[in-house]
Amino acid sequence: MNMLGRIGEDIAVKYLEKMKYKILKRNYRNRRGEIDIIAYYDSTIVIIEVKSRRNNKYGYPIDAVNNIKVKKIKDCTQYYLYKEKIKFSKIRFDVIEIYQINKHYVVNHIKNAFD
Repeated sequence: MNMLGRIGEDIAVKYLEKMKYKILKRNYRNRRGEIDIIAYYDSTIVIIEVKSRRNNKYGYPIDAVNNIKVKKIKDCTQYYLYKEKIKFSKIRFDVIEIYQINKHYVVNHIKNAFD
């Protein structure tokens, strides 16, 4: 992961904590893939993909969350829920876009980005 990616994930975690999300895991990996952030909010497990960009030259950050990435995130989530013996009925998939504008960062939280 590059420096902007690490900074973006740290900013996303601070934002989520400020919004009263409980962070359960960061950078969770298993043989099926990786999840940037697993959080709990309002009786819901929230699976969060973080995408950081300096500009939109190559598209918006969410554009990088294609069908292949979505499948890997869902497969990884299924395995996580199985291994942790979690049986919640509510699971939500979000994307947090982090934009670096000069020396400032802007957060765009897209809830229910995919299902």
